[in-house]
Amino acid sequence: MQAKIFHATDHDIDHTHIDKDALNVIHRLKEAGFQAYLVGGGVRDLLIKRTPKDFDISTSARPEQIKQLFGRHCILIGRRFRLAHVRYGHKIIEVATFRSGENDSDLIIQDNVWGSPEEDVMRRDFTINGLFYDPSNHTVIDYVGGWDDIHHKVLRTIGDPRTRFKQDPVRMIRLLKFQARYDFEIIPEVKKALLDCREDLIKSSPARILEEIFKMLESGYSSAFFHLMMKAGLLELIFPCITHFMDGPYGKEIYHYLSHADQMNLYSRKTLDRSILTCSLLYPILEREIRKQYLDKALTPHIGEIMMLTSSLIKGFVTSSFSHFPRRHSVTMSFILSTQYRLTPLTGKRHPRPKLIRNKEFELALIFLKMRAQVNPELQVAYDYWREQYKSTQKFHHTENRHPPSKAAPRPRFNPDDRNDEFEDDEE
Repeated sequence: MQAKIFHATDHDIDHTHIDKDALNVIHRLKEAGFQAYLVGGGVRDLLIKRTPKDFDISTSARPEQIKQLFGRHCILIGRRFRLAHVRYGHKIIEVATFRSGENDSDLIIQDNVWGSPEEDVMRRDFTINGLFYDPSNHTVIDYVGGWDDIHHKVLRTIGDPRTRFKQDPVRMIRLLKFQARYDFEIIPEVKKALLDCREDLIKSSPARILEEIFKMLESGYSSAFFHLMMKAGLLELIFPCITHFMDGPYGKEIYHYLSHADQMNLYSRKTLDRSILTCSLLYPILEREIRKQYLDKALTPHIGEIMMLTSSLIKGFVTSSFSHFPRRHSVTMSFILSTQYRLTPLTGKRHPRPKLIRNKEFELALIFLKMRAQVNPELQVAYDYWREQYKSTQKFHHTENRHPPSKAAPRPRFNPDDRNDEFEDDEE
């Protein structure tokens, strides 16, 4: 296949938006006589004026040659297919050797099948991810039509879509991920293949699927993504519990929480913790269950009953899901959700809780309360109150750690008259 070459006059890729260490890796590989290009999502994002998260490099150099070139700054990973990680401080630039083979099954039969740039790009999923960029002469190299598809805002597989989805069903999730993130149109042939192959999704690795879901929850485009997953019938294969709720009259509440989680992820320096993001899916369901089982019957549940209901909901969600959640993740979710009813009690009576605030997971619960306050501005007062309580506690412990008591200092005896019941943690 003849590549199309697009020169600097055809695009306006700005090298100041390319990681200088990635440019250095390419320069050193080329200086040593190898082919080396930026590849994949980094090139795509540069062309559509988005800041790339990663700068992956493909090269004709074999892993051992890359290791020899970069010495102690490079480690080789992987068994079936070896990759080179070139380290610059805490940063890692991933460098892969061009591969050959028509599909992933070839790799299972024979490891480390090296190839040409053209063979390598034919293994990739979508045309928009199949472009090379050579920073030495500012050229974009296109074997698959990705240049036109980016400019026409079209999503197309490289090769037959049914075959590509059968080879790796996770590509169906990735397809919807790109549609949610870039608002590109899926061509009819690919859309039909997705609907025909959707049942194959459960043949994939549960861990890989969960990682793709988490990445989208962190991306800032989760609301659009979950809408597309629902529409395509993929979400019910992964999270039937959530799908059932989203199909009902209150399904829009989950989208409200996802939208606010998206805003927090897009405009904050730090991505929300994954347990908080999962809680944004479950909290509206928990709220409706409490209303149905208690509030609609003029009953006020005890905090212990809320904790049991929370535990039951999370257990049902985890056991019915296709993917397996780590136990620690479930425990943290349970704390975040049940703590909301201590921070904003159903009785309306709020009490200071020093012990609760000192819990190492309290900050996560506080951040989720912030999200709730964005969904429902009436909760802003409660959020401000608990934020001040938390800040005061943090300052106290910081001062305490800076001035530890002398080892020789006698321990003061307990005096019942000194006890301040107002600030005791009352376990309800």
